[in-house]
Amino acid sequence: MSIPHRDPSTVNPLAWRGDALWLLDQRLLPEEERYIECGTSSAVVDAIKRMVVRGAPAIGIAGAYGMVLAAREAWERGGSSWREQWLDDVAALRDARPTAVNLAWAVARLERGAAALDGPPAPALLALAQQLHAEDLAANHRMGRLGAAYIAPGSTVMTHCNAGALATAGHGTALGVIRDAHAAGCIARVFATETRPWLQGARLTSWELSRAGIPVQLITDGSAAHTMRAMGVSWVIVGADRVAANGDVANKIGTYGLAIAARAHGARVMVVAPLSTFDPATADGASIPIEERAGDEITTIGGRRYAPAGVEAYNPVFDVTPASLVDVLVTEAGALERPDTAGIAALLAGR
Repeated sequence: MSIPHRDPSTVNPLAWRGDALWLLDQRLLPEEERYIECGTSSAVVDAIKRMVVRGAPAIGIAGAYGMVLAAREAWERGGSSWREQWLDDVAALRDARPTAVNLAWAVARLERGAAALDGPPAPALLALAQQLHAEDLAANHRMGRLGAAYIAPGSTVMTHCNAGALATAGHGTALGVIRDAHAAGCIARVFATETRPWLQGARLTSWELSRAGIPVQLITDGSAAHTMRAMGVSWVIVGADRVAANGDVANKIGTYGLAIAARAHGARVMVVAPLSTFDPATADGASIPIEERAGDEITTIGGRRYAPAGVEAYNPVFDVTPASLVDVLVTEAGALERPDTAGIAALLAGR
């Protein structure tokens, strides 16, 4: 199914059409743009686990629509006792991916929205999910403007993984900043890391930026420190999957190493994340659960094994960057320089 784009330079990673959630299958990009239909909550859980949809904000929005489908199914099974019927589906959605807190946040928000409902719950919950969807897009544009104000004219920047329109409701977090800074004439060049093992930088970020007319060069993950030194990178700009109460940031594996390299080479680190990514219940990065995926994501490429038989692989999907390595944390509520516990609490107080 073809879902119309909001504008020629970006994409819709997810959309509600009729009575189902349609997801752009990001595993097929950039070769093919194909949307798949998720008409049940279990289909949404499967799509999240299999990385049809990825990126913390997009996962949260998908989870919200999954809650709508779960409520509809529970009503069809149990009528007025639907709340008892949907508990297992709610848990399955919440647990589909453990590190990105946006998913649990969206599920909890839909649960609260369901608390006082009488009659069929799906219409009211759909309106709430669509509200979350719209709020995320507005937040991305706000963060883009705030973050772009830090970028000096002629800057060379680096980004990791994909924190663009594909990972959000549209526009992007880290790539939203890059889009707006480029529109202001401040971006000379973007280096995108390939981001092993799923190659989100190679497949997704370079695709998004090139179609938006933003000059992007792809680099291997291992060449990032050299590129910072040789090419005069001013900023490393990334998204986040969870921000702890003290400002520690969980993001795609490799972000921590980039932050260390940035500190060594005079580049600054900007993390761009909506408030839904913040987890005040988690004191620091050591308490953030780090998802691990199957080792064959590392030992094989395109289904072909290239590591010796019997060799095992350690495949953490995220790492934690300490707040001390983050120069600016950009949210829709404002930009926080040198984030710490007090600054995070002040941001969240107005949420």
